[in-house]
Amino acid sequence: MTDSTRDPRLVVEVLSEALPYIQRFSGKTVVVKYGGNAMTEDTLIDSFARDIVLMKEVGINPVVVHGGGPQIGSLLEKLNIESRFVDGMRVTDSRTMDVVEMVLGGLVNKGIVNLINQCGGKAIGLTGKDGAQIRARKLQVKHQSPEMTAPEIIDIGHVGDVESISTDLIEMLAAQHFIPVIAPIGVDGAGNSYNINADLVAGKLAEALNAEKLMLLTNVAGLMDASGEVLTGLSTSQVDSLIADGTIYGGMLPKISCALDAVKGGVASAHIIDGRVPHSTLLEIFTNAGVGTLITNASPTTNA
Repeated sequence: MTDSTRDPRLVVEVLSEALPYIQRFSGKTVVVKYGGNAMTEDTLIDSFARDIVLMKEVGINPVVVHGGGPQIGSLLEKLNIESRFVDGMRVTDSRTMDVVEMVLGGLVNKGIVNLINQCGGKAIGLTGKDGAQIRARKLQVKHQSPEMTAPEIIDIGHVGDVESISTDLIEMLAAQHFIPVIAPIGVDGAGNSYNINADLVAGKLAEALNAEKLMLLTNVAGLMDASGEVLTGLSTSQVDSLIADGTIYGGMLPKISCALDAVKGGVASAHIIDGRVPHSTLLEIFTNAGVGTLITNASPTTNA
């Protein structure tokens, strides 16, 4: 259906349904982790940028944290630098870290900023090094096989964990109607740079900002049960049980853990969203149905 044939009554119904959510979340902060298909497909890229601008226009304060693993891998390949992974994490020596900073802090970050600005927003790109926002520490990776009596510590280079987050710069920008777009690069006390998982940065930033929502865009419909059905609303205790019984495992476990920690740390709700759906962030915030899994401290009745 084109704009010229869309029934105006449907548009009015959509706006009417969105009104209570706009009123509820106006003035609140929403941290959005941007990645996956939403970051690589043209139609999804455009819809994401429009979503972020609309959120700002109706009084919500969006803060975007982005990934960029495929783009990093592509440039490393062009530069003939080998990509190696340990437990899904990229081994990051000094040369690789230089590429990470160029791609995340430059190419990807400024591309997102430009898209948001082209849609009428006022975005500013940052890394965690700007304003010393993200203080990092070297990530300790432990590996233990059944025959080992003690775990082995594996050095994967400039891969970091979040030690602390300062929100002064982000809050100042949001108050001046800017949209912060943050690359997940942190710095330690000695000035060393670290590549940090974007989901982790988004979760810790949402905690530090006392955000209303944390939204993690991914390439699946949401968290699924054993029969393949999407679990649309969960309490933190239910998520703990799903981790304990093995329903949540593998690649989804770190993402769910970030969302769970954020809610336990004071964020009102966390959402695992299907980034393959156009306008998925708006659907999750402004409609009754939503497009993913909601996690809160209480058993919710809707995805709001």
